[in-house]
Amino acid sequence: MAPAKRRNVISAKTSEQSGKRAKIDLNTKVENVLESRKNANDVFDILEFLESEKQKDVVNAVNACSKLFCTLLEKKELFLGKLPGEEEEEALSGGLSAEEKYRMFMRHRYNSCVEMLLEHLNHELHDVKESALCCLMKFAAGEGHHPLQDLDWSEHYSFPRELIQAVVDRLLTKTTDNYLLISRFFEFLEMEDVRYYVMSSIRENVAKVMNKGALVPVYQNNVFTLMSNIGMPSQESELTNFMIKQEANHEDWKAAKLNEHKRAFERMWLGFLKYKLPSSMYKKILVILHVSILPNLSKPTLMIDFLTAAYEVGGAISLLALNGLFVLIHQHNLDYPDFYKKLYNLLEPSVFHVKYRARFFHLANLFLSSSHLPVYLVAAFAKRLARLALTAPPTALLIVLPFIYNLIRRHPSCRVLIHKPSTQDEPVEDPYLMDEEDPAQCRALESSLWEIKTLQKHYHPDVAKAAGSINTPLSGKEEDINEVLEITTYELMERDLKKSQIKTVPLEFETATQLLKGGGNVLGQHFCLD
Repeated sequence: MAPAKRRNVISAKTSEQSGKRAKIDLNTKVENVLESRKNANDVFDILEFLESEKQKDVVNAVNACSKLFCTLLEKKELFLGKLPGEEEEEALSGGLSAEEKYRMFMRHRYNSCVEMLLEHLNHELHDVKESALCCLMKFAAGEGHHPLQDLDWSEHYSFPRELIQAVVDRLLTKTTDNYLLISRFFEFLEMEDVRYYVMSSIRENVAKVMNKGALVPVYQNNVFTLMSNIGMPSQESELTNFMIKQEANHEDWKAAKLNEHKRAFERMWLGFLKYKLPSSMYKKILVILHVSILPNLSKPTLMIDFLTAAYEVGGAISLLALNGLFVLIHQHNLDYPDFYKKLYNLLEPSVFHVKYRARFFHLANLFLSSSHLPVYLVAAFAKRLARLALTAPPTALLIVLPFIYNLIRRHPSCRVLIHKPSTQDEPVEDPYLMDEEDPAQCRALESSLWEIKTLQKHYHPDVAKAAGSINTPLSGKEEDINEVLEITTYELMERDLKKSQIKTVPLEFETATQLLKGGGNVLGQHFCLD
């Protein structure tokens, strides 16, 4: 076994030495190309390493290309303007100077390098993908400062839009989850101009890929990963970090205006949301909608159609849509005629077990906080919650019971549900219609909250105690349900186990100390008297 182990060590050292030798050779070739144009053909050797099967060779070649072409961009030794094809170049070679031929040659090599790097963004090894991405963004910065278009830049704004579009197109692949590579790209989104043109590039890419309307889960997940991490400054004065500072009229540049950023952000999201999405994607979007998307839109009301459609879906998606609708109703005067009817129908047994239970009850509490709601509507919500409470877990009951009490406090007319006058001829059946979808037709006001009376015999003492509160007049102060919204079964059990247990049982106010001391004398005196 020892010789085999030795051979492995030797082969490892050999591969490491060959990697170092390749790196030295690449650096030497880069220096040779930059020192003399006679060595221009060495660029083919550098590009050849980009196609190597060894990871280290590819990464070293990427670094070499970065150094070489960034230097050529700075020295302005790449051809400017529309580049003729290599066949056309040969036809024109008679009328071209050696300088022009060299620049065209190097421009073709630069274009080849960019294409190879773009292909490496889909490489199976992450290190290669990351190196290629960083190199391409260096090229983007180089092209921004030293444009390859032959224009009067005093009248135009310089930014490598085509290169950024190509990078975004490769990041948003249909076949591979690119979460790690996209996460690495977030660093560049902190630059205002990059962020602005990336948003435009995403919109164009989505329109091109999703125009058939079919679900593309991997692609849509990549798009969401990229879009959900695009932040927006709150003030225009915060737009200070640019990859490329325009020489003339920088303030008039769209990438330097907050309103233009918001408009691009809005078009990007609306362009994505208009297509069919997987249900899991709906949930992801709705979770962040009210925090990360609506505040950054120039016209938040444009999300009305998406939110109302999501609210009609039912289940967890409807629960999550409440957040966005709450923002639109309270801040942008959205009129939703059947809103409370839909909210009423969301009250099902499953609402006590979903992941977003706390958020739902918090928002429902806000929506039902108005004292101008009709009595029949409030009574319907109170009665439906009471009926659902019969099969709810203890953690949910500690939310539901204070919730019902708060509804009654806000609307004293609903006290009839507690103090229901009874007669001998009163029917035994509850007139409340649980299956009725319209709260106006469910006959809640004809019923009573007998379910709470039943819960006074609940097995959990905290629930029984909470249900017993209805036996006494309710105080005017509302209970804060936020304290119990996030409580879990584990926390409830831990709280029960940590309750202090009484170790000693007091039998008398003053402890007896002299009962047995000298007891014989006392008895003796007693018998002597007899």
